[in-house]
Amino acid sequence: MSGHTHDHIDWADRLALLRAADTLDAPAHAAIAARLAAKLPANPTVLDLGCGAGGMSTHFARALAAQNGGTIVLVDATPELLHEAERTVRAAAHPGNGHAALPGGHPAAADAMVEVRAIVADLADQALPDLLPAADLVWASRVVHHLPDQQAAIGALTAIVRPGGVVALAEGGLSFSCLPWDLGLGRPGLEDRLQAAQAEWFVGMREGIDGAVPMPYGWPVALERAGLAEVSSFSALVDHPAPGPDGLADYVHHHLSRLATHGADHLSDEDRATLAALLDPGSPHYLGNRRDLFLLGARTVHHGRRP
Repeated sequence: MSGHTHDHIDWADRLALLRAADTLDAPAHAAIAARLAAKLPANPTVLDLGCGAGGMSTHFARALAAQNGGTIVLVDATPELLHEAERTVRAAAHPGNGHAALPGGHPAAADAMVEVRAIVADLADQALPDLLPAADLVWASRVVHHLPDQQAAIGALTAIVRPGGVVALAEGGLSFSCLPWDLGLGRPGLEDRLQAAQAEWFVGMREGIDGAVPMPYGWPVALERAGLAEVSSFSALVDHPAPGPDGLADYVHHHLSRLATHGADHLSDEDRATLAALLDPGSPHYLGNRRDLFLLGARTVHHGRRP
């Protein structure tokens, strides 16, 4: 495994999936970045913890550039992902070096200078607040639930943010749907069963994390327990109706391949056979030949301000 992760997932191996997701999530991410950036002072510092392939921070770069600049600090435990994120965000923050575009085809940031830094760090490290600069916004997207003690991790994020600054977590939301209910093979309702199998896998993933601590309450309560004020939540819709944009079929293939792996022990033989046919380019039922694939879901952001 590249880098150190507590969930025993090879995140470097998921780079293609993360890139595709960043492209399809671009409109939602742009809306989230603009909404959070509006809460920040002049020339702010934004920390993107567990930055993945960097898609979200390209939108932070654009938002900060429109507000006279700032600093983005990318943090991840997987060096391969961090390298890709730094390359992508630098291209967005400095469009003169190739005139790069943001994921989703949006124009790159051009209005003001945005400094980009990259730091390899374990987000569960108790010394994390000492390793990172103080920030006006600490952003963590779908990363805290992979850490052993989620409440302690949120406490560490709160220690990093400056007084008056914002901690924002993208967690939960609505599971993504991409398949019609009746596929013309197998038992209808496959996607519902895949999502149930994914939920069972997630329980096992959490149980398999060394030192995992339960958090039997919701994310807003966790933010309040960390000492944050003005806690609230909002959601951004990801909606790509059929037949969808270029790249959707590839993303769905990656997505279903992951669900097939996660759900293998929780699916019937019939469902496994249906998935195999959908994922096989040589099958008459190959999903790449369908025109009824879509993507619909929601990203939810929970945020609070440090008093």
